[in-house]
Amino acid sequence: MCDGTCDGADLDPLLTPELAWLWQALAAAADRRGDESLTSGPAVTVKVPAAPAQRAAAAGLIDGRPLEPGQSRRVNLENLTAAVAARGPRLTPGAVAAHACGRRLAAKARHRAQQTAAADHLRTRLENSAASLPHHVRELIGPETVFTRLRTLGWVTRLLHAPDPTALLDQALQVAARLPPPGRRIDRRLLVPGNPHALDTGALPALVLALTGSSGTPVRSAWARLGVDCDDLLGGLIITGITPRGWRIPPGATITLPPRELAHIEWEPPETTGIWIFITENPSVLAAASNQALAQKSPVTPRVVCTAGTPSQLECEAIAALADTGWNIAVRADFDQAGLAHMRALLAAAPTAVAWRMSTADYLEAVSEGTDPLHLTDEDAPWDTRLVPAMRKHSMPVYEEDLLPALLTDIAAGTPGSPSS
Repeated sequence: MCDGTCDGADLDPLLTPELAWLWQALAAAADRRGDESLTSGPAVTVKVPAAPAQRAAAAGLIDGRPLEPGQSRRVNLENLTAAVAARGPRLTPGAVAAHACGRRLAAKARHRAQQTAAADHLRTRLENSAASLPHHVRELIGPETVFTRLRTLGWVTRLLHAPDPTALLDQALQVAARLPPPGRRIDRRLLVPGNPHALDTGALPALVLALTGSSGTPVRSAWARLGVDCDDLLGGLIITGITPRGWRIPPGATITLPPRELAHIEWEPPETTGIWIFITENPSVLAAASNQALAQKSPVTPRVVCTAGTPSQLECEAIAALADTGWNIAVRADFDQAGLAHMRALLAAAPTAVAWRMSTADYLEAVSEGTDPLHLTDEDAPWDTRLVPAMRKHSMPVYEEDLLPALLTDIAAGTPGSPSS
């Protein structure tokens, strides 16, 4: 009923039916204040009952003038504590009220305090652990804001209701620590050693995505953003206008080549030299190019390959195979940290490829002033050394959709253009 202050006390004289009204009023005050002892603090106002026996029973506990029926009286908690201490040296008004009402007092406040303490423990553990993560993972997580983000997403409450909150958080941070740096890929089944299906479903994968700011998007896309491949049947490259060797595809059709097909891909060579294939990050560009060609009945076949996010090593190799087969390759992505990493990976895999509308001039043509922090290094855009300083100055990403009219013009013309074209 209480916190143990009743040990050795003689409670019977205080728990008579005639005093129930007093202890009920004190119990209600304890619940409101979140104070289960009620040994100090503002006086508690009670309404004096009409029954003489009830007033008489409280006469020795409420000091001052005689109690009058229906009167509101303020009960001094220090004086009441001294009065009940006559029945037990550690006895408190709150303990007596708890026994009189048959329950612990201030349960909600106590629960809130426990939850707050547990949340503070998680926050400290999260911030300390995040400090030792690899740099690229810290950039994803944002140690200064991650706890607030998790609270906003409801994850702090979800963690506190988990069987072992600390263990779940630690495991999620261990998974995050194994995420590859930008431009590299890893199989999701390798992120939890000894348990290839640990990230298939459940709280652990959801927490990893929340930690890295990747929740709120389709799961496969979220993992792809982190450089994680889920399997060899879904994902891969979306293509139009190009055909694997020996395949029969209707003209103008768009298909997806999953990783399993890309593993040993052979491409049909171009009919003549000098034909360009455009590599893009976002499906919206491919879709718009295809729709434009169908609507205008263009004589130029749009030849577009979409990586749908971070290209895997296998996808980079498949694009490099296009160059080896004789196609000219123009590559681009979003003007942000991930997009620049995509570019470096693709240009490294296909050294003869060219950056397509990824120059400083292209960026400046579409950028607006912003406050989004772009965590870039001077080496992030080796194809244009002025690009990173410009992106830092404007502090704003530029997405492929911002350049869509120019990109569609290039695709329709069959040649990568420049800002002045």
